[in-house]
Amino acid sequence: MAEAAPKITVVVPTYNERENLPVLVAKLRELDLPGLHVLVVDDNSPDGTGDVADGLAGDDLGVLHRTEKDGLGRAYIAGISRALDEGADVVIQMDADLSHPVDRVPALVEKLLGTDAGVVLGSRYVEGGRTASEWPWHRKALSAWANFYVNAILHLRVKDATAGFKAWRAATLRAIDLPTIRSNGYSFQVEMNYRTVKRGLRILEVPIVFEERAEGASKMTFAVQLESAITPWKLLFGRM
Repeated sequence: MAEAAPKITVVVPTYNERENLPVLVAKLRELDLPGLHVLVVDDNSPDGTGDVADGLAGDDLGVLHRTEKDGLGRAYIAGISRALDEGADVVIQMDADLSHPVDRVPALVEKLLGTDAGVVLGSRYVEGGRTASEWPWHRKALSAWANFYVNAILHLRVKDATAGFKAWRAATLRAIDLPTIRSNGYSFQVEMNYRTVKRGLRILEVPIVFEERAEGASKMTFAVQLESAITPWKLLFGRM
């Protein structure tokens, strides 16, 4: 008797992504990946993204509507918790803005299930990966500096410590005690990696080409950047 395919849930937080979401969902549905489900986590988008998500819903796509916008980390925790409750074996973190290449999802899953990794990152900074060609030099420099900064403080030993495109084993997500994570914006990614390393679990990386968002505005605010700068120190000294 053939072994059942693992249930893979792609968790996609959204806020004002009505143009991008249908394109992303169509690309995910085209993947030859048995057991793939999508969970859209919409933070009450004023542009109607939640209604668009409802229109796309089906056996392979669910929608979690949240009543307030309180950060990327909170949205991911809500979505990942729902995915685990619904029996996901693998959880993919993925942005809705088309910056993460959908065609690399199978590579992340293959690396995760074919090794002892607790999580696999879609990495811009391993051989074969790169950042968006449209990025100006100062944005590329800021991204590279952020990764150096995080690794210098926390010794994560990964090339892309701030990556947001990830494939997780369900067991890893339970081991890192997801509900107690306190960081929110992009530093949420760093705290999850840090907890993984602290529990002796392995992080692997596969190369991706990171693209500039297709439509809409970036969510990278000064407050998010400030939190990202402070969080590694809080983690190091156990203040989270």
